[in-house]
Formats: sequence, C-alpha cells, structure tokens
Amino acid sequence: MTSLQTWQTFFSRSLATRLETSSFESFVQLLSTKHPLSASRISELFLRPTENNAVSLDPRVVRYVQVLLGLELVTVPSVLRALWKVSSFRDQAGHDDGLEKNAVGEENGAIVPTKAKEEGKRWSNSYTAEETLFLRLTKYISAGTAPHNTQEAVELVMVCVQWMRTVISVISVQHAAQEMLGLAQTHAAEMASQNMALATLVSAVVENGRVLHALGKGSVPKPVRKELKDALANFVPLIIQSSPQAARALEIFRTQTILAIEPFDKKERAADKEIEEILEDNMVVENMVVADMPTMNTRAGLYVYLNSLLVGRPLIDDHAIFSYLNNRYQGDIQSTIIDLILAAFDILANATFRNERAAFITILRSFLINKIPLLLATLSASLFPPLTSEYCITEALSHVDTNAFPTLSGMFDELSTNNMLSDSVRQDFCFACCLHGLIAESSIETLLGDVPMQSLPAGGRYMKDELVQQCLSDPERTEGLIDELEHMDGNVGAVSQAITEVITRLCANKETMSLKSLCSQLARKPLALDVMLLFDKPTSILQPLVELLDNWRYDEDQGEYQPVYEEFGLILLLVLSFTHRYGLTVVDLGIRAQDSFVAKLLNQGHLSRAMEELTEQEQSHLDGWIRGLFEVGTLGDELMSSCPPQDFYLLVPTLFHHIVLACSTKNLTDEGLKSGLEYLVEPFLIPSLIPGITWLSSHLWESRGDASACIAILTALITNSSSNTEASQMLTAILNIVAKNLEHSLRWLQRAEPTRQDVEPLSKALRPSLGWERRGASDHTELETWTSSPSGGFVVAIKQTMANLVQWGLNPGININPANYTHRQILVGVKMLGAKRILNTIIEEVKSQTETGNGSIILDVASALICAPDPQSWDNGAPGIDVLGTEPRPLQRRMNLREALKNEAAAAPKLHKTDTLHAETVVRLYRKVEAQLLMPQQTLMSHDALDIHQALDSAALDGAMAGVGSLDGMGGNDMGMGDGMGDADLMHGLMGSGGGDLLDFGAGDLGAMGDGMGF
Repeated sequence: MTSLQTWQTFFSRSLATRLETSSFESFVQLLSTKHPLSASRISELFLRPTENNAVSLDPRVVRYVQVLLGLELVTVPSVLRALWKVSSFRDQAGHDDGLEKNAVGEENGAIVPTKAKEEGKRWSNSYTAEETLFLRLTKYISAGTAPHNTQEAVELVMVCVQWMRTVISVISVQHAAQEMLGLAQTHAAEMASQNMALATLVSAVVENGRVLHALGKGSVPKPVRKELKDALANFVPLIIQSSPQAARALEIFRTQTILAIEPFDKKERAADKEIEEILEDNMVVENMVVADMPTMNTRAGLYVYLNSLLVGRPLIDDHAIFSYLNNRYQGDIQSTIIDLILAAFDILANATFRNERAAFITILRSFLINKIPLLLATLSASLFPPLTSEYCITEALSHVDTNAFPTLSGMFDELSTNNMLSDSVRQDFCFACCLHGLIAESSIETLLGDVPMQSLPAGGRYMKDELVQQCLSDPERTEGLIDELEHMDGNVGAVSQAITEVITRLCANKETMSLKSLCSQLARKPLALDVMLLFDKPTSILQPLVELLDNWRYDEDQGEYQPVYEEFGLILLLVLSFTHRYGLTVVDLGIRAQDSFVAKLLNQGHLSRAMEELTEQEQSHLDGWIRGLFEVGTLGDELMSSCPPQDFYLLVPTLFHHIVLACSTKNLTDEGLKSGLEYLVEPFLIPSLIPGITWLSSHLWESRGDASACIAILTALITNSSSNTEASQMLTAILNIVAKNLEHSLRWLQRAEPTRQDVEPLSKALRPSLGWERRGASDHTELETWTSSPSGGFVVAIKQTMANLVQWGLNPGININPANYTHRQILVGVKMLGAKRILNTIIEEVKSQTETGNGSIILDVASALICAPDPQSWDNGAPGIDVLGTEPRPLQRRMNLREALKNEAAAAPKLHKTDTLHAETVVRLYRKVEAQLLMPQQTLMSHDALDIHQALDSAALDGAMAGVGSLDGMGGNDMGMGDGMGDADLMHGLMGSGGGDLLDFGAGDLGAMGDGMGF
C-alpha cells in the first residue's frame, strides 16, 4: 500500500467514524511520521469529492484542514490550490477559467503550462465551504502565521490570481447569459458570499508583510505581478458594492502600493537578473531537472550500512534503522526482512574472512542472533496473509552462503573447513527466531536440513519486567544475567534492557552496595558493554549513574567511610570504562549540569594544579592524603569523612605530581614509595589510578627529567602482583583504559633513551590491554595497506573498494563471498583527508561506474557510504557543557560526508553550466541520500524520552478508538521486552486491513550524542 493509499484509507475512516479533531490530531501526526506526503497531495486528498459525496464538502473536513494547518502538514497556498481544482466555479465557467496560458506549479510555485480542461470530479456546490475556508485562512494570514517564507508568499500570490481570474470568468459568462438569454443565475446568494470572502482573503494577502517583501524584492516574477494588477483591475468592480472596504483596500494596493514597491522599468534587466540569482541560490537544487536512474536496492548497499553501525561503538537506534529501511524499501516489508537477514549474515561472514578480532566477530554474531529477531518481530507485524515471517526467513536463509554458514548436514562434510563458531550460527539464528514467534519449531529441521542439535532455552522467552523483579529481590540473579549477555539464544535483548532498568532503579533508590557489585562485574566484561549498546543508547545506561555520582553525599549517621569510597569508585569505574572504550563525551553521558563532577573529571581530571590554585580546604585535603599515604601509613575515617570522593578524584593528578616531585628530589625512598602506593591498589582506591596514570602518561611527554620517578611509580603500581584477587581484576580493567596513552609515552621514552631497561617490563604488562577501545580506528598495518595502493594511495584504495562492492552487487551468488569491506576505511579516510576529498573520490567513482552501465548499483553503494552514521555526528543534537563557564556551547567536530554533499549540491546549479555530468551526479546522489535519511518528526515525544507507547495509550486508546476499530495485539510476536507495540496496534486499528505496509517505529531515545574526549 502506497503512502497516498494509506492516507486515503485514514481519511475515509475518519469521516466514516466522525473522528473528533483531538483524536484526529494525534493520529495524523503518527501517520505523517510513517508515511510522509506532500502538502499539495494531502490538501487535494481532503478537499476533493469522494465516491459517496460529490455534492458539497463535509463540514468536518474543514475542521480537519484546520488541524492540518496547525501542524504545518499543509500550507495556505496548497489548500487554496486544491480547493480551486475542484471548485464549482470552474463548472460554471464550462471548465474554462481564462488560465489557459499559465497556472501555478504543484510544489514550487513556478509558472507552468496547463490545459484549459482538466480531469477529475468537481463539487456540485462548493460555495459555502469555500466561503468558510477563505475566512478561516484569512485569520492565519492576518495573524502572520502564514505565509512562512518568501517561496510560500510567491505561491500565495499566484493562487490568489488564479481564484480571481476564475471568479471574473464565471461572473462574466453568467452576466452575458442573463443579458442575452434571460437565464436566472443559480446559487446567486452563495456565490456572492463566496466572492466577499475571497475579497477579504485577497485583501489580507496583499497587506501581509512577507507578500509585500516578496513583491518589493522582485521574488514574484514579473508576469505574475502583471497578472495580479490585471486581475485586481477586473475583480474590484465586482465587489465594490458587496465589500466596499475590501474593494477600497485592493484598489489602493493596485494603484499605489504595488507601483511604489515594484522595480522601475529602467532597472528591469538588473531586477530580472537578481531574481534569477535568488531562485538559483535558494531553490534550484530541488528544481533542477535531472533524469532519475532506476532504483535498485542492492545487497551491497544495506551491507555497507549495517557494517557502519557496528564497526566501532554500536550505533544502534531502532527508530533510525526502521526509518532508513522504510525510506529505502518504500514499505516493501518482504524485501526489507529478507535483505536485512542477508546483510546481517554477510557482515559476519566478511569479518570471519578478514580475520577480524574475536571480540568484533562475537558482537556481530550477537547482533544477528539477538538483535535481528527483535527487528524482524516489529517488521513482521505489518505482514498480512499470505505473507508470513516464516516465508521471508526461509527465503533469506536459502540465499545465505553455505560455505560460511553450513547447514547441519554440511557441518559433517569431510571437506568442510569451517569452525564451530560459524557452524552453529544458522542453527542459533533459527532458534532465536522461533523464540520470538517468527517461525514454528517444527520448521527448524527443514531450514537446517537435519535434526537440530539444540533446543529452545529452558526458561523460554524472557520478559524484561519479570527479570527486573527477580534482580531486585535477588542481587545474585543480576550477576547471572550479566553472564547471560554473552549468550546466543535470542533472550539477550530482554536481559540487557533488564540490567539497564535495574541500574536505573538502584540509582533512584541509592542502593549503592548492590550497584557496586553490578558495576564492578560489568566493568570487568568489555564485551558485555558492547552487547548492551545493541539495545540501549549510552545515555540510557549512564545518565542515572552520572547523576548518582554528581549528587553523592555522606549519610548523617555514616559510620565507616572506606566502603563508601569503594562503592563510589567502582560505580565510577563503569562510567569511565564506557567513556574511554567508546570515546564518549559529557553529552553522550546525558550530563546537563554545569557543576557536574563527572564532567569536570572527564575534562580536567588529567590536569595537575599548582598550590596557589587550590583552595585552603583542597590544600588541607592534599596534605592529609600525602601524610596518610607516606608518613602515618594509614588512612583514617577522619581524612575520608572530611574529603568526599568527588574532591579526592579531582585531586589525584595533583597528588601524583607531588609524589613525582618527592621521588625526583629524593625526599621519598623506594621503600616509602612502594609502601604508600599499596593503598592506591586496594579496591576502595584503585579506580583513582585512572586519572593518576593518565597524568603520568602526559607528564612523561612533558618532562623527561622526571622520567625515572614516573617509571618507578608505574612499576610499583602495575608490575607488582597483588594478593587481592578483586584488586587484580580491577587493575586489569583499569589498564584497559589507560594502556593506549601510556604505551605511546613509554615507546617515546624508549626511543629517546634506548639504553633504559625499565621500560620494556611495563610495555610487556600493557600489551594484553592494547586494542581494548572500540572507536572504529585502524591499526598501522591496515592503514599502510590502504595508503600504499599504487597510483594514488588512499584515494585509489577507496575507489577499488567501491568497485568491488559494485561487482558483488552485480552478482551476489549464494556461495560467493561478500565484498571485502570495513567501514573503518571511510572513517579513517574522512579523518585523514577530510570529508570533502573523500566525497569527491566517491563522486568520481560514481561517474566512472555510471559510464560503464552500472549507474543504479554504484548510486546505491555511494548513498549507503554517505548515509552510514559515524560516532561523531550520530544523534548529535544537544549542546556541549562548558564546565569552566556558565553557557552551553556547541560541540566542535569534523564535517561529515552528508554535510559535504549538501555543500556540493548547493553549488550544483552554477556548476551545471560548465560541468553537466558532475552536477547531475551530485544532484542524483544528494536526492537519494536525503530521501533515505528523511526522519519522521517525533511530534509525540518530548526531548527527555517521553515514551511514545504511554503517550498513545493515554491519548488515544482509552476512548477515541472505540468507534474506529478494535486493536489487534501482537500475539505470538510479542518481543517479551516489557515494551508494548502501541503505535503499530494503534495504526492497525485505525487503518483496518489496509495498513499492511505500516512500519512500527519504536520510541527512540532522544538523548544527544557528541564527539571528542578531553580525558
């Protein structure tokens, strides 16, 4: 079902059930997000005659149109134009309204040729409805609500000219008939009232500031200005008796105002040139006539897009994914499901063939088995018989490479060289789909080609809410769930979201002891962090933790303080693990407070401060920590009670600076150093090593004179084994965070002083922790491979990658390996060469492949490369926090490919005159990218994650749907994740059986994402 058909069904059912405007407003917002339609199409749909009514417009439609105007789904010019097309006046004129030469264009307001006689029904009597709408629209114009911009003002002038000429033509014909034949005029009173309302409308238009500005600046073309004056000259005499006030205002405008603001004739040429430049600069990109290529959704395109989601930090947003898929496949759910499954298998096969790291392959496997079935469950809700999810999955699996993912019978082939990791993927995926009701268990044997060697999970499908209650009543259950994050059974989505919910509730209840254990276990499992980001954004997980740390206070009856430090430190360790693993910023963490402790720690926590910069209290705390560690040899409650954990962590770099100074000046012996540092590797203080070692890494670069002291401290902290198992595990988690920067500093020191023997043991201890980050970066071997490409280096490597994708897209056979691809190449290319140069490389390859006859395929591949999200700009909508000032400031980041393409497209009209091929290639690519990235407006959600299911339930389900239709539940497709499928059910109930191509867009988190890392 097309978008237009969906809107037609919605409109018909709304009228049939006499849907109230309040309910209509809620439903139409949801409909417009899923099936956007142009203002002109919507206006025509609502205002044209129906099969059951061609006499006069239903009064309720007028109310609906007012709602549409308020939501800006239609414009005043589009309503007037649609009303004109079906007006009874045009039948009175014998379908000839005197506009044979010119008429208003559908979308852009241009003057275009038209026929005098048009197809389609017209109302038998539309005069009363036109009068009502004219007066309602007059209010919008007089209030300054419309027109919204210069272009709309131009369109408004044009359609007013149309209406006036139509009325003039009709009245002239009727007067002639009355005088010559003595015929009585029908509907005379209604037509007179309509003329008065039209006069009031035109009067408001010509007095509108934006319209006057458009006329004065020459934005309205000269022929239209001339027609406006001519039409007014003939229209004013017709209304001078019925509407003398409006007639007087229009005559003053015609004889004085328009002459005063219109350019002089001697400047006519310059004015026309200026108008051309305005139209060229502002509008021509959308209006350029460029021949479209046949649309082709290649296997390579979605393969590139999914690769980009998982190459670094998982950039998973269900709302964005569904929107992209809907735009790409235009509501073809069957193709969407099949291609999505194939793309998920393809990226896993590609990673295996490329010998990617085991952790990366595992997260791709979890995405296929644990995430894809949840997406399919949502998509399959829009399938209607005879199509079923089982049919689509069967069709997809029939195209999956049997070499990479063998069937059960193929697993025991003597010639098979597969490993068990890939061997079990097909089976795991089938059981995960069965778990979510997508296929029948009895069908698995057929899909696998043999009797399966496993079964559904013993506990069945998990429900998020049940898991949350289990965790809250039994903390040990939470630890078990964290271990289950690594499972491949289809239940991990519910497990992950349950853990996120438990974190939120524990933070709200300040149950820090339970929270400490949970955070400690997660921090030691990097893969668990990756899996959680398949189902939740970082803000959802981390914002409650950040708020807890920022607002941490001692209890009034606090007894011991060491446990408090331990709880605080381990919760902070999880936040820092997320932050450093994925390169998150304060915006990604959901921080909005200017005085946030976590924000200060991330932005300044690696900086030491001079004594004069410290307050007296901070100096006292610093003195207490130095004495407690190195003189007294004990850390008492008195010190920790006076120094909250937040203050301590911000003092750590300064503390380490003083330790280095003491070692360098021989005021601290080796034994004294080791004895004092033993406290810092205890569980209650060990997270403080993150800012401490980070400062030492920087200091090694800045001051080689203190290198020996720094190395001695690092040796005491890192290489000396601890008898405390928990502390050893925590140290490993900490080394993961600091290893990269520290290893760079040590390598620099070794090159500067080759004879040193104390650097290599530290480097060796750090090696297991290198490569822990997931930021989409390439190692030096991979980078050298790309940059050493003959005859052009990196640019040639990207062109070759695109050519490989095109060749695979031409023939994606069942047992042909996917094109060798990693999105790291594009991310690194943009970082090294800039988005503009990479875009030009992509455009050049598009032109080259188009000339060889592969235009549709290369266009799909190139658009996927540009549509692919990157961590720096993904979901980046909120300002950054200036922790040193008081005002939010926008985050600075590199231009991405989409922004570079917008700039290139803006210059295309001028370039079209000199390089037509390049300009047309840019315009095609720009239009395809923008169409695929068009995001529905989330009008029903607030910025702070208002749940769309709750909004729909409360606003609509309680009463408005009673007269519309029953709501069909998800039944066997319930995802078991605690979230209802309210928006899909709501639309299904409203649309009836005709809503087969509606996608269920989940409520995406609106938390904004940024880039960069100060710490």
